Amino acid sequence: MELIANHQIEDIVQDTNTIVHKSSSRFIEANTKKVSLEHLKKECIIPVFAKDNETTLSHFEFIDATKEIAESVFNGGLIEPSIRVSHQIKGRIPSAIGKPVKELLEHEKTTYYERMAFMMEVPNKQIVVNNQILNLSIGGVRAYNQENLFSKKSIEKFKVFIGFKNTVCTNLCIATDGLNSEIRVSSIQELKEAIQNLIKNYSQENHLENMEKLSNFSLTEKQFAHLVGKMRMYHFLSKTEKKGKFPLQLTDSQIGAVVKDYFSDENFRRSDNLINLWNVYNLFTGANKSSYIDNNFERNVNAYEFIQNIRNSIENRVPNWYLSH
Repeated sequence: MELIANHQIEDIVQDTNTIVHKSSSRFIEANTKKVSLEHLKKECIIPVFAKDNETTLSHFEFIDATKEIAESVFNGGLIEPSIRVSHQIKGRIPSAIGKPVKELLEHEKTTYYERMAFMMEVPNKQIVVNNQILNLSIGGVRAYNQENLFSKKSIEKFKVFIGFKNTVCTNLCIATDGLNSEIRVSSIQELKEAIQNLIKNYSQENHLENMEKLSNFSLTEKQFAHLVGKMRMYHFLSKTEKKGKFPLQLTDSQIGAVVKDYFSDENFRRSDNLINLWNVYNLFTGANKSSYIDNNFERNVNAYEFIQNIRNSIENRVPNWYLSH
């Protein structure tokens, strides 16, 4: 399946009135805040490994490296990154030791963020799936809480994804081969190579084909209620009982959000006591936006795999614990 230029998006559907447009919102929620790339570059200190004072790769370097590789692959500039941060680490310069907080001047304060996620859209790379516009996007996560900063300099961990952003709701759609959550590098060059390999090995055609199929399968309200009940039960099963069952990562509160939005979501709620799997999938990815930065992308991929597992069971009539009575 070929991606199309965004200025011709209406040409590939028969009824352009059914295309859903909506202004952008946050792609991650939880306890995050938006910051600029300039803020990360000029106003944040760079953490070091305590025992040898060697610097870590900064959030700015990570985003800049991803942008450079993506621009070289897609032959063009990327849209300005959307950056979300959490767990701010505050400090002060030595001369401000003992000074009351209210008397601190701006130049006496230091800060960096333990966790950071970003996303950039690739211009002119859009597709319509189920009458909703998806933008090809690339981004990543850096979480210093997953590093041992109290030791000597060691291999550093990064997460990078390539997939699609649903413009209706900014839900991210990430397939299994579109996420590398275990990038471990010791230099910026190694990081660039890992990002390039991820983009090269990602099959957007297969990803889009699988997402398009979801609208062909629906659940009745009774089937949806049964699915939700089994999802809630899964987390309370013993380790032995979980064997052979698809591992679900959405939390109980997120499952509750899925149920709430089943009735109330403007774009993905039930219709005539039916809901197709594309809408269920978007309810999942919407609920996942409340996940913390350091496990958001993994849960997003898990939601994709879970829904594909449900689709496969319905399509091929394969027994599935989540659907069986």
